Amino acid sequence: MTTLRPPSLPPWRGRSGAPGRRVRVLVVDDSAVMRRLVTGALGRDRSVEVVGTAADGRSALAQVVELLPDVVTMDVEMPQLDGIGAVRALRGAGLHVPVIMLSTLTEHGATATLDALAAGASDYVTKPTGTVSLNDSLRHLTGELLPRIHALALGGPPREPANPPPPRRAPVAARAVVLGASTGGPEALSRLFAALPAPPTVPLLVVQHMPAVFTRQLAGRLDRVGPTSVAEAAGSEALEPGRAYIAPGDHHLAVVADGGLVRAVVRDDPPVNFYRPSVDVLFSSAAEVYGPALHAVVLTGMGTDGRDGAAAVVAAGGTVHVQDAASSVVWGMPGAVAEAGLAHDVLSLEHLARVIATAGAPGRAEARR
Repeated sequence: MTTLRPPSLPPWRGRSGAPGRRVRVLVVDDSAVMRRLVTGALGRDRSVEVVGTAADGRSALAQVVELLPDVVTMDVEMPQLDGIGAVRALRGAGLHVPVIMLSTLTEHGATATLDALAAGASDYVTKPTGTVSLNDSLRHLTGELLPRIHALALGGPPREPANPPPPRRAPVAARAVVLGASTGGPEALSRLFAALPAPPTVPLLVVQHMPAVFTRQLAGRLDRVGPTSVAEAAGSEALEPGRAYIAPGDHHLAVVADGGLVRAVVRDDPPVNFYRPSVDVLFSSAAEVYGPALHAVVLTGMGTDGRDGAAAVVAAGGTVHVQDAASSVVWGMPGAVAEAGLAHDVLSLEHLARVIATAGAPGRAEARR
C-alpha cells in the first residue's frame, strides 16, 4: 500500500507564483503510446514541464508525494489501481492537487468519467480516437489539455470586480432558472440538485460544457440525486415546473415563447465563444422570453461563456447569481461575470441551492407578455 503524505502537512498549494516557474505536470496512463502523446502535446508549451510519468494508480500516488506536481493527468482504466481509485486515495489523504481525467468518448467512458468527477477529479478531456493522425492527436490534446492545466494550476485569490454590481429592482417571482457551468460543473450541479428539498416550482435549464454521450449520462445522474425530474432536452417540449432540461452535447439549448407556453429549442448553430452548447445562447434567449422573471446562475468553469448572456439577463431586468471562488474549481466564468459588474450575488453552492429552491412561484411557466 502506498503511503501518502500525511494530512497534517501543509495543504496543496499548486503553483508558487515565482517568476518564470513552469507548471509541473505528472502524466499517468497505462499506455506507453498515450504517455508519449500527452508528454509531446504538453511539450509544445514552454511554460509546462512534465516532471514524471506513471503507468498505474499506485505508482501515481507515490509520485504525487515525491514530485509534488501542480496538475496530474490521469487515465481512467489502469491495472493495480485505476484512475477513480487513485483520485479517491488522493482526496482521502487530504491532497487536493488538480486531476484531469483522460476518457474515451463512449457510454462506458462517460460513466467512468462522471464517477471520477464525483470522487474529486477536477476536469476531464476525451482521448483522441485511433482513426486520426498523430498530428491530429497532438493537436487535440494540446488544445484540450493546456487551457485546463493553466486554469487549474493558476489558482490565486478572486479578482476584484471592475464595475459595481447591477442595481437591485423590486423582487419579481421567477418563471424559470437557467444555469451554466464548465470545469467542475458536474459535481457542482450534483450538489445543487441534491440540496433541493422539493421539485422547484419553475423549470430549470442547464448548459454544461460536455460531449453528447456525457450530457445524457449527466442528466441521468442528476435525475437520481434529488427530487427534480431531469432529462436531456429533446427540443420542442413545453417547459414544466419541477423539471430540469440539460442541453445535449454539441447542440445549443434555447427557449421560445409559443402562446402561453415556453418551449425548448435544440439547434446545431455554430459554436459561440468556442462552445456548443453555449451558456450565452441559453441566457440570452431566456432573457428575451422571461424578462425580469428570470434567474440566471453561473457556476464554476474556465473562460467567459455566460458573461454576454448575463448582460442580456440584467438588461432585461432579471437577476444573476454566481458561484463564489472558494467553492469553484475554476473561478473563470463566474469571475468574468462578477468582474463585469453583472452579478447581483456571489454565493456558495449551499446558498445557491436556497436561491433556486425559493426563486419560483406556483403555476406554469409563461413567457413575458
